[in-house]
Amino acid sequence: MAKQRKDVHKVQMTEGKRAIIQQLFQEYDIESAKDIQDALKDLCGGTIKEMMESEMDEHLGYSKSERSDSDNARNGYKSKTLNSSYGKLQIDVPQDRQSSFAPKVVKKRQKDISEIDNKIISMYAKGMTTRQISETINDIYGFEASEGFISDVTDKMLPIIDEWQHRPLASIYPVVFIDAIHF
Repeated sequence: MAKQRKDVHKVQMTEGKRAIIQQLFQEYDIESAKDIQDALKDLCGGTIKEMMESEMDEHLGYSKSERSDSDNARNGYKSKTLNSSYGKLQIDVPQDRQSSFAPKVVKKRQKDISEIDNKIISMYAKGMTTRQISETINDIYGFEASEGFISDVTDKMLPIIDEWQHRPLASIYPVVFIDAIHF
């Protein structure tokens, strides 16, 4: 079976992208690849915060600077630390008085936005121990994933594995034997 090649993203520069990059150079003191990663982490956190603000506006039915006769109103922010592909980032999640706001971009009690679960399962399937997976995640992403967390993620797969092992088998399986002797 041939291995599928991953699509390579080809960068196409436009004037708009050039302007954004110039603004990044002006805003952040970029001198290395790590500086670019830090800038992207900051932009990711800011984008998530703005999206949550928009969700709160939609939830309450009015924007932040407007007044309303509604029973529900804004009630400050709650700090939340997220694990992302760029490392740990801290965001402020808007709160409402009735605690009925349920953000969609980063759900309540969600602490990971890097979709690390699939990567953990892949490493586990390749035979890595939970300790090796924990060390690898810390090396690559810069955040600590405890061995217990990794066990919890891999335990999610156990029902699927059990279902596959106990699936009904077909009564007939066609098999073709090919044998050749070459001298």
